[in-house]
Amino acid sequence: MAYDRQILQILSDVGELGIGVQHLAKHVYNMNCTFFFQPDLQEIRNYVRKYLLRNSKSAQSLIERTGRRGYYRLNKNNADARQLMLEFRNTRIQEVAEDKEEKPQADFSLSLFD
Repeated sequence: MAYDRQILQILSDVGELGIGVQHLAKHVYNMNCTFFFQPDLQEIRNYVRKYLLRNSKSAQSLIERTGRRGYYRLNKNNADARQLMLEFRNTRIQEVAEDKEEKPQADFSLSLFD
C-alpha cells in the first residue's frame, strides 16, 4: 500500500532520533490529504501503529524501537533499511538538482515608451 512507502520515507527523513507514532500518523495523513479527498485520521493511526508493531518484532527487523516509549526509527543493522535510506537520499538529491537548474525567465515587464 502507499502508506508503507510513506512511512519508510518519513522514518528515513527523521534519522536516528526516531519519531513518535502519533507524529508519524499525522505526517502520513498530511501526505494523503488533497483538496477533494481527506482520509480518516483514526484509520491511518491504526494502520501506522499496526505496521510499526508488525515490522519491529525482532532485532533484525526493518524498523526498531528507540529508547523512548512509542518512538521508532529505521534499523541501521538491517541491510534493507540501509538500502532504503540510500534510495530516499538519492531521490531527494535528484529533486534538489532539478530545482536548481536555471530556467530562462521571460520578461513580462511593461514598456513605458511603446
